Amino acid sequence: MPMIRIAVVTAATAVSIGMASPAGSQSNPFEPVDAPQPPPHLNGGEWGEMIQVRLDPAGNVYGFHRCFKVVLGDPLVAPGHSDGLTANCLGRWASHPPILKFSPDGEFLDAFGVGLVGRPHGFDVDHEGNMWMTDVALVPDEMGAAVTKLSPTGEVLMTLGTPGVVGQGPDRFNRPSAVEVAPNGDIYVGDGEGPNNRIVRFAPDGSYIGEWGATGSEPGNFSTPHDIAIDAQGRVFVGDRGNNRVQIFDAEGNFVDEWHQFGRPSGIFLNRETNTLYVTDSTSNTSTNPGFRRGIYIGSSVTGEVRHFIPDPGLSLADETRISGASGIAADATDTRVYAADVAPRQLRMYVR
Repeated sequence: MPMIRIAVVTAATAVSIGMASPAGSQSNPFEPVDAPQPPPHLNGGEWGEMIQVRLDPAGNVYGFHRCFKVVLGDPLVAPGHSDGLTANCLGRWASHPPILKFSPDGEFLDAFGVGLVGRPHGFDVDHEGNMWMTDVALVPDEMGAAVTKLSPTGEVLMTLGTPGVVGQGPDRFNRPSAVEVAPNGDIYVGDGEGPNNRIVRFAPDGSYIGEWGATGSEPGNFSTPHDIAIDAQGRVFVGDRGNNRVQIFDAEGNFVDEWHQFGRPSGIFLNRETNTLYVTDSTSNTSTNPGFRRGIYIGSSVTGEVRHFIPDPGLSLADETRISGASGIAADATDTRVYAADVAPRQLRMYVR
């Protein structure tokens, strides 16, 4: 299959629009409320490491987490926070479900994926209610380095990559960090937790279309593409965390723009009906991406204007910790409910407008 070509751009073309000052004057019209919690029979009703949150077309909420495992004691995270680096669904944790589903009102509905993922990372729910999860573990020749598609009832429908085998090509990933399904059904995978630093595109049936990107800071290249969002026109928004930017491409992988005003993106989400972009920054401080605060940046996916900012609850500890706050983000169809999946604080947060 032919490779997707990246457009060559000049420095003038790459200038971002909407370069607002970082989270200074933006309003915060959101109030925290109680978020969905696991039922008592699952880990006593407490989350482990959360990594992503998504909603299905009916507004049901899906929490994607690392099977309740928590690893404490890292001096670079806040006391009581997990280390964010080593929790997984292996060993005795393999008996726990990585996906928990809740109604819009927070009622626990179902759980999925037991034994199917080693270390959860990327997650999506498509327009048909299918669930997609990426695995950044590596159990040689058995599990990890793959993307799995589940039906709305949890049946395995498709696997992208070769489980337990790392590489770079149409049927190999290294550590796939993100997955997102476009409105036309095309599948975009961020192969970004290992050295590959690329976006790989597949047709709805899983056949390889092409890819773009390599390690670097130039337009079209990446340093840890951590999450992906796609708008109604098929434009691909990539949270290029190591480069402190959101990069925007057309559906073919041609570079369109880069935005730095949304912080250092760990998670991104785009409401295709309202063109509202949500970006969560869980790692900025005075030494990493200085001038930006940890929290949730909310703005326009059309103009790049940052309109609102929800501060990280652990913002006061940003200079003392490696990570806090959300690595996953989502909102409902009316932009009145925002959900944040916190890795190290191991919680799901919810805000209402």
